[in-house]
Amino acid sequence: MLTIYGVYRSRASRVYWMAEELGLEFDSIRVIQARRLANPLAADAPVNTLSPDFLAINPMALIPSIKDGDLVMHESLAITLYLARKHGGPLAGQTVEEDGLMTMWTIWAATEVEPHTVKIVYVYDDEKQNSDEGKATIGVAVRSLKKSFATLEKHLATNDYVVGNRFTAADLNLAEVLRYAQTEQALFDAHPNISAWIKRCQSRPAYIAMQATRSEEPI
Repeated sequence: MLTIYGVYRSRASRVYWMAEELGLEFDSIRVIQARRLANPLAADAPVNTLSPDFLAINPMALIPSIKDGDLVMHESLAITLYLARKHGGPLAGQTVEEDGLMTMWTIWAATEVEPHTVKIVYVYDDEKQNSDEGKATIGVAVRSLKKSFATLEKHLATNDYVVGNRFTAADLNLAEVLRYAQTEQALFDAHPNISAWIKRCQSRPAYIAMQATRSEEPI
């Protein structure tokens, strides 16, 4: 059985969403981020990314990780692509070309988009969105995202989804990366194709189920 290490309030949300999409049974091992604890190495600390048991799984001390049979994997965006390809169906690439495009868009999301969207979500996580520092950070991130948003907006003008004109793992990966910026409504309003696309992605039953479980987790 697939084992997912992490919590829903982390990048592991992408893996949980994919597991829901594929109808997979899985064990969820709760591993929280060490940064959320005052003393993650305390004897009574909950299992976290610095716990020895988890470091034996992922020496990089990051979540999520998975164990699937004898395979251990890290990096959420790679995990979703792997699960889609292993289990097949419409979420996976149907040709070598589709596999290549799904990988391309996923790497683009990781390198060109997430470095900026994650800065926005961290401001909100730290409750600094109303501070001068927080507003400045968000402003820089939004400006940095405009080129990438323009690229995706143009692509979605003639495509309902990113690859193959159907929902795939590439859409899931992109939607999760862009979700970090959804607090910035004006940015999405200025890009109606992206706004409509992410609503389609987030209206899927598997996403709704993932978010329902996420909302029940302790903050």
